[in-house]
Amino acid sequence: MALTTRRRALTTLGAAFAGAVALPGASALADDRGRSPRPLWRAHAHNDYEHPRPLLDALDHRFGSVEADIYLVGDQLLVAHDPEDLDPARTLESLYLDTLAARVRANRGSVYRGHRGSLQLLIDLKTEGASTYLELDRHLRRYRHLFTTYAHGRVLPGPVTAVVSGDRAARVPMEAQTVRRAFYDGRLADLGSAAPASFVPLISDNWTLNFTWRGAGTFPAAERQKLHGITRAAHARGQKVRFWATPDVAGPERDALWAELLAADVDFVNTDDLLGLAAFLDAHERA
Repeated sequence: MALTTRRRALTTLGAAFAGAVALPGASALADDRGRSPRPLWRAHAHNDYEHPRPLLDALDHRFGSVEADIYLVGDQLLVAHDPEDLDPARTLESLYLDTLAARVRANRGSVYRGHRGSLQLLIDLKTEGASTYLELDRHLRRYRHLFTTYAHGRVLPGPVTAVVSGDRAARVPMEAQTVRRAFYDGRLADLGSAAPASFVPLISDNWTLNFTWRGAGTFPAAERQKLHGITRAAHARGQKVRFWATPDVAGPERDALWAELLAADVDFVNTDDLLGLAAFLDAHERA
C-alpha cells in the first residue's frame, strides 16, 4: 500500500477512534500542580509522521522520542518516507518545529510541563547528507532556544535534542562546526570510537543484522550477553542505544523482545504502535 493511501487510512481510523474515545491531551491530563503525566522517555515513535497527527499523537502517548524523515527540496525540508509522497505543506517546521516551539513556550520551557527531560527529535536525512544537513542547520538556528546546543566543547541542554540520522555524509560538516544544534546518530561500528558523546550521543542499529532472535522461544545466551555488552559499553561513554527493525506485531513475541530490551537497559524502544508501547511500558513500570 502506498504511503499516501496508508496515511489516508490512518487519518480515517484516527478520526473514528477520536470520535469514540477522546485522545488525552497534555492539558487534560495535567495534575493539580500543573505537571504533565510521567513521560515515557524510552518510547520512540518510528516514522512518526505516518500517524494521523504527526508529533501530537506521540506526545499524547507521552513518548520521549519521535522520528521524522526529511528531503531537501529547494530550501525546504519536506517530511515523507518516499519521494512520491512529498507534499509542500508537510514541512519540518509545520509538523514539528513550530509545534514544539509553541508547546515549550506554553509549558514554561518544557515539552512535558513539570518534567525537565529533553525530547529527542531524530531527523533522518533522505537526500544527500552534507547539503541536507547544512539546510537543516539553518532551520534549527531559527529555533535556537528550543534545542540542546553544542558550543565550543560544552553541551547546553534544551527541551528538545535533535539527532541527525540517515545519509552518513552529514558527519563531515557536523564535525567541522564549533557550534551546532544537532548531534550525530552513530552505529555499532562507532561504539568505542574516538567520537565523544558530545558528538555521538546515540548508537542506533538494525536489530535483524545483529541478532537472530525475534522473540520466539528463549533468547540465546550469547546474544543476550552481546546485547548487555553493547549497552554497558555505550553507557560507559555517556551514549544511549536504540535498535530499529525490531518485531512490531502485537503479541507475545514482541512483548518478550521488548522485555529483553528493557532488561538490558536499552534506552529507546522502537515502534509504530504508540498505544501498544505506552501500555507495555506503563505495565512494566507497575510490575
